[in-house]
Amino acid sequence: MTIRLYDTSARQIRDFNPLVPGCVSIYLCGATVQAAPHIGHIRSGLNFDIMRRWFEYRGYDVTFIRNVTDIDDKIIWKSAEQNRPWWSIGYENERAFNNGYDALGCLPPTYEPRATGHITEMVEMMRGLIERGHAYEAEGNVYFDVRSLPSYLELSNQDIDELRQPSGEGETGKRDPRDFAMWKSVKPGEPSWETPWGRGRPGWHLECSAMAHKYLGSAFDIHGGGIDLIFPHHENEIAQAKAFGDEFARYWVHNGWVTMSGEKMSKSLGNSVLVSEMVKHWKPIVLRYYLGTPHYRSMIEYSEEALREAESAFARIAGFIERVCEKAGGPVEPAGEVPLAFAEAMDDDLGVPQALAVIHTTVRQGNSALAADDKESAVARLAEVRAMLGVLGLDPLDPHWAGDAESGEDLHGAVDTLVRLVLQQREAARSRKDWATADAIRDQLQQSGLVIEDSPEGPRWTLGPR
Repeated sequence: MTIRLYDTSARQIRDFNPLVPGCVSIYLCGATVQAAPHIGHIRSGLNFDIMRRWFEYRGYDVTFIRNVTDIDDKIIWKSAEQNRPWWSIGYENERAFNNGYDALGCLPPTYEPRATGHITEMVEMMRGLIERGHAYEAEGNVYFDVRSLPSYLELSNQDIDELRQPSGEGETGKRDPRDFAMWKSVKPGEPSWETPWGRGRPGWHLECSAMAHKYLGSAFDIHGGGIDLIFPHHENEIAQAKAFGDEFARYWVHNGWVTMSGEKMSKSLGNSVLVSEMVKHWKPIVLRYYLGTPHYRSMIEYSEEALREAESAFARIAGFIERVCEKAGGPVEPAGEVPLAFAEAMDDDLGVPQALAVIHTTVRQGNSALAADDKESAVARLAEVRAMLGVLGLDPLDPHWAGDAESGEDLHGAVDTLVRLVLQQREAARSRKDWATADAIRDQLQQSGLVIEDSPEGPRWTLGPR
């Protein structure tokens, strides 16, 4: 049993060897809370939720940190535009992110620190970097001297002479345009905190270096985030931490984007799909299936058709679970272990698509057992399916998803009564060998979005794809 992960810094898949045997420490760059989350934001949290679940299945004790960036340029701009306190914008959207994570079944992090709660740690890190000659103060700003660290840009593999460092308004006094801001001097109307170099506020990168150090120490196992964070954010995090004397992250893991028309989903491009709206039209467990089952390093091109395909695929799994539980007279407990092929896929860089193929194969085997009236085999296959789905956070019988079933229970019961009356008419037509009428009834039901299945116990109905 060896878990292998693609390490961005090594540009290859590596065997995972934890810093502390039996333990895994993970730092994930979380939300910048200037706006409510779209599904591209939540995908990152979901991908690392699956990673965490797999490590826990393999017996590791996981410490999972997911930060909140609650102060940045965009939050300040929105505060001015909306004439609202900056902290109210951040808090409102932080809650929206947590609602989104929870809706899609992500486990809460071990700790979820906010940037503004760690100004002291940031000041301490800046003081140390200035003393070591890696940072300097200029006009109330504090900058990192990128040429002071020979290993700078090793993660993104860029040439420093060709570097174009993003800069914000008011970043004056730089010795080199490539240097980046760790602390920004106070401006009229902006929030600020006192430091030895004057009042100001954090730069984007400093917070994560300081918070990772506080919660995970000078060295930890895995640092994660979207591929768009490799530069400048993660590169600059590394620079600060290494220059401060930390070993920092030993593995760098990055997830792909959700795209629309080939572009990264982004609020600024106006092509985002808010989680709060999506869950009104799609079951949250279906959204989790859609976002979580592609490989974490792949891009997902958003489309309604792709979501319908995910809904249909998950419906086949859920239908199997329902039929076996009905046959068994109640819920079937998950197996103690997942099948070997599933485990091998997950160990190999979290190969969820290959692991999902094992689930669907097991479902087909279980359906064959049901057709042969082999209750024992069907129950055994369901136990395996539940174990595998549990690792992916997709078990519809898990208490987390009970609300999905309960919210539609009354409606389902009413529809069930009506459909069964129509199916009785179909059965009556079949019994008198009026095949044309029986087929017409079935076709009408299917046109209404229902799938009719003739089983030994009688006809069954399920909702088909949208």
